[in-house]
Order: sequence, then C-alpha cells, then structure tokens
Amino acid sequence: MFALSIADLHKKYKGGFEALSGLSLDVQEGQFFGLLGPNGAGKTTTIGIITSLVTKTSGKIRVFGVDIDADFPAAKRLIGVVPQEFNFSIFEKVQDIVTQQAGYYGIPRREALRRSEKYLRKLGLWEKRNVAARELSGGMKRRLMIARGLVHDPKLLILDEPTAGVDVEMRRGMWDFLEEINREGRTIILTTHYLEEAEQLCNQIAIIARGKIVENTSKRELLRKLDKETFLFDTKNPVTEIMPLENVEFSLVDETTIKVTKNRTQSMNHIFIHLDSQNIVVDSMRNKSNRLEELFLEMVE
Repeated sequence: MFALSIADLHKKYKGGFEALSGLSLDVQEGQFFGLLGPNGAGKTTTIGIITSLVTKTSGKIRVFGVDIDADFPAAKRLIGVVPQEFNFSIFEKVQDIVTQQAGYYGIPRREALRRSEKYLRKLGLWEKRNVAARELSGGMKRRLMIARGLVHDPKLLILDEPTAGVDVEMRRGMWDFLEEINREGRTIILTTHYLEEAEQLCNQIAIIARGKIVENTSKRELLRKLDKETFLFDTKNPVTEIMPLENVEFSLVDETTIKVTKNRTQSMNHIFIHLDSQNIVVDSMRNKSNRLEELFLEMVE
C-alpha cells in the first residue's frame, strides 16, 4: 500500500505564480523517503496541501488510501508533521506541549501522559519535562517538535528540515532515533537542505524542481548516475608539481593537500602508484564529494 499518493497536483497563487505544476508522487509504506529541492521548488507547498494549511488548485492526495478531500479528519489522524518553524508557546512546559497536542486527537490525558513520557525519554528530554520551552536549546526544541508530532502515533511522519540549526552531535542522535522508528515500520518523509542527511537516512529520493518531480528513484540508483567523485589526499611531504594522469584531475589545495577528481570506475590503486612514482607519499585521504549534492545541482540546472 502507498502511505502517500499524490496525483497531478497543481497550485497556482494569485498573480499567476504556479508553485506546483502537475506533481505526482507515490511513497511506499515503510519507506524513509527524501524529498529534495531548492528554495521555491514546491516542497513546503506540497506539505502544506497534504496537511490542509494550503488550498490546492487541483489534484488528488491519498494517505494510506484515504482521500484527504473526502475524509480529511481520518487522513489527519494518520499524519504527524514536524514543521520547519517552531510553532509552540515558549512559555509552556515541555510535557504540557506534548500532552496538549495529544488532546487535539481525542487521546485521554492518562494515555497522553504515558505517550509523552515515552517520546520525551527516547528523545532525551524527560529531565526537561517541567521546564518552559523557552529555556531549551535550539536542538532540544527540534526534538520537542518531533515528540509532539509523534504523540498521536501517526503511521506517516513528515519532517520539514528537522535538523536545521542543530549541532553535529545532536543531529547524529536525531538520525539514530529516526532510523529506529522507521525500522519499527513508520513511514517517514524528509525534506532537508543537508543533502548528506538524505544520503545517510533515505532509501528512496525524489527531487523536485519548478513544481515537478524531476527524479524519483532509489538512493543507490540515483548515486550511480554520477560519474565523478572527489577526494582530498594529505601528503607526508610538501608537493609542488604533479604529473598528469589520464581521466584524473589533480590540483594543489596547499603544499601538503592534493585535490583528486576521478571517474567512479577509476582504480584508486592506479592513482596511488602514479603518485608514488613521483615520490609523493599519501598519509591519509578523505572524501570531499557530497555525491548527492552534485547530482542535485546537475538535475535542477
């Protein structure tokens, strides 16, 4: 079954701007799905229509088979949304914010308290449960948004830039949690500008540009479309010149760092042998490419 099915979705604003122009998309149940695109591509508009915050011009949307036009309350119960902007009262206590959200779905208070404890513990916020939200760090506020989006146990969780402004350590912790709930069977749709985030988390990726889906495939197939990758080599001794090598580009970042761009199929050993023949000893190497970002830029040009 499709967790989300969008067919020929259009949105035209006053003045004639067409944010969505025939967008169609199917998300399989259980997927961790990445929806990527530049600012203005239509990601937020699409989420707004799914959640009834934006009125569509035309098109059909079904959530686990439920038509949102025919029975939006039933569809809404299946969806949890974590928006990009904080939209809770910063003066309320952390646990109150989560339990009040549960109340909007008719969940009894005792059950709401149990669920809020479950998710606040999982997200490392339980000890902050009686603290006003204004006292939380930006990363903690993001995690609070996720707990609130999950408290009614939706089958589909939509995350709009969930780690914006979050430090690396906290981001990794959020990734671990999201991967855990996805393994448990929850479908997740992620929009993000951290393209390495989609490469880390998602098994299916769609790219949206100018209001349409321009690519929708597995992450593995998407990355196969790139024919180049870039590495940084740190050398033991200073380097002033490198002899050319077919199908490989060398450039000096500084006297002990070489930027190497090669075809994906090119043997790395061949490059090491070539450098060694010039008495250039490589101490370490690291991948500079965000392959998904390169492909993304290529597709939306």
